[in-house]
Amino acid sequence: MLLSSKSSFSDLYVLEFCFFFLIVLKICLYFSCLSLSKSHGISHHTRMTGSASASYQIEGGWRADGKGLSIWDKFAHSPSKILNDDNGDIACDSYNKIEEDVAILKQLKVSHYRFSLSWPRVLPDGTINNINEAGIKYYQRLLDALHAANIQPQVTLYHWDLPQAIEDYGGFLNENFIKLFTDYADLMFDRLGDKVKIWITFNEPIMTANHGYGFGSFAPGLKGRYTLPYIVGHNLIKAHAEAWHLYNDKYRAKQNGIISITVNSDWSEPRNPYRQEDYDAARRVVEFYLGWFAHPIFNGDYSEIMKKRIRDRSLAAGLPQSRLPEFTPEEIKRIKGTHDFFGLNHYTSVLAFPVDHGDAQSIEADKGAMGVSDRTWLDTGSSWLKIAPFGIRRLLNFIKNEYGNPPIVITENGVSERGTVDLNDVHRIYYYDQYINEVLKAYLLDGVDVRGYTAWSLMDNLEWTAGFSERFGLFYVNRTDPNLPRVPKSSVNFYTKMIKCNGFPDPESGHDVYSRFPCGIFSQCPWSVFPLSWWLYTMCSLHLLVSATLLETTE
Repeated sequence: MLLSSKSSFSDLYVLEFCFFFLIVLKICLYFSCLSLSKSHGISHHTRMTGSASASYQIEGGWRADGKGLSIWDKFAHSPSKILNDDNGDIACDSYNKIEEDVAILKQLKVSHYRFSLSWPRVLPDGTINNINEAGIKYYQRLLDALHAANIQPQVTLYHWDLPQAIEDYGGFLNENFIKLFTDYADLMFDRLGDKVKIWITFNEPIMTANHGYGFGSFAPGLKGRYTLPYIVGHNLIKAHAEAWHLYNDKYRAKQNGIISITVNSDWSEPRNPYRQEDYDAARRVVEFYLGWFAHPIFNGDYSEIMKKRIRDRSLAAGLPQSRLPEFTPEEIKRIKGTHDFFGLNHYTSVLAFPVDHGDAQSIEADKGAMGVSDRTWLDTGSSWLKIAPFGIRRLLNFIKNEYGNPPIVITENGVSERGTVDLNDVHRIYYYDQYINEVLKAYLLDGVDVRGYTAWSLMDNLEWTAGFSERFGLFYVNRTDPNLPRVPKSSVNFYTKMIKCNGFPDPESGHDVYSRFPCGIFSQCPWSVFPLSWWLYTMCSLHLLVSATLLETTE
């Protein structure tokens, strides 16, 4: 009995008031955690705001002027590897359209343009023994055109198009890859470095390791989920470190640039906020996604969560040692700190829960977690991408707390469409409006050191295995016209205005920022997952149930 028969009605009213107060409190917490209000304000520091592309996705010219074959050239010409058997032979023909591409960048008024170099275009067989001067001149002309337009280049050395000649000798599985990549980087620093102040070694190395050598869904299409991805990832980290040290020791003083790596990650929330197992699963998703590459580079080694799970599961399966390679003490020292900023690609978020794969030996089994989407999150043109703006702010805060608040450059963020072409891409405007606003909150309210934002992508391009069916571009590329004209979508006007204002200035209150900080990283925040209607129904039901019980006890 909650009340004795002697309890007064005044006590009942006090308790009822307390339950009513709880309902109001839950509503307030719901809105404060989600930060639904717009955060108005501008950055008072110089911010980089740009757009991005990748060589295989836009260049075309797949055999032009001495270019060698890449693993994506071979992969795309294999039947049924890419939707509709699309390929990048012509792509957006950017190899022949430098002037057109720079013109649309000027139209956007971006401060920087992120693009990647095609390794086989400059080194057809992947080695410095065979330099293709025509390929180098193409990038020199592009860099000159960008500088003439007052647009800063942000250059990625590797965005998935490995020379096929290197893959033929083992690719990333061969430790000789580390030297080959360092030689390639040395040549690019030497020949292009006077025009480049921002370098990125690898784009999304997890995609190369897991999809290229694990699932086999990306080039080169190897299926080795047992251990190959970990070997590939290990060599990618060491190759990145060597390129960073090369630039730091040989070029930084005279070229005055910066260099880092770009990693990608979803944000992960627990599917059930009342289960510790779901919180643990959410943490593992981030550790096996973001942390796989960020942890060694920023903290010196793989995370303890990752090392322990892979080691324990490997030994339990009867293996003599962990399937995750170990860094030597010398390698840890060499790798730690090889960053000048944190390059981040982010698109969506998931709700995580634990999954037991038994004795299976794979990355998915090691992670022991899966992610699903909330039914209320808006769909896009990609099945894996749901619109969940809150995630980018929480991921930025995670990076701040986990890696010492490094300078962060968001190197990709964007949304897709498919089907009938509609230049009035209101869903993209909504996506950018919501996501950029969350970035602004992270910067202005949370103290995250965000230095730049990059919209993916500049134009509709070959979206890897989805072919041309999924379109991320700010500019539509009319593929029915042999000239492949770039046509601005409505989002171009929105993004241009956002760049001009350097944020979202409030016309009524100037640069004031009003918004509540959301619940902390991995803290228990169930109201961020369940809708308001759920809380109202639950709390009102509890209120009525307890009130009825109280009334019964007073009779």
